[in-house]
Amino acid sequence: MPEISRFFGIIIRMYYDDHNPPHFHAEYSGKKAVFDFNGNVIKGDLASKTATKLVREWVDLHVCELEDDWELAKDSKAINKITPLL
Repeated sequence: MPEISRFFGIIIRMYYDDHNPPHFHAEYSGKKAVFDFNGNVIKGDLASKTATKLVREWVDLHVCELEDDWELAKDSKAINKITPLL
């Protein structure tokens, strides 16, 4: 699963040819969660309110890029890296 961003110990990944709804996977300190492009947790838990808040902040800044990557991934094309949260 390609890594599309990494910040503050949080790793963001997106699968190729994954199921709907559009989403990405986040990992922090061994905990995993799946987020939609509105920043809602679909599955799992990062076990850190701060990490979850940072992921949501990052989504707000990069929703268009996430949507573009989702379309690329559906077509099994190379996914673009997305700027980390600074």
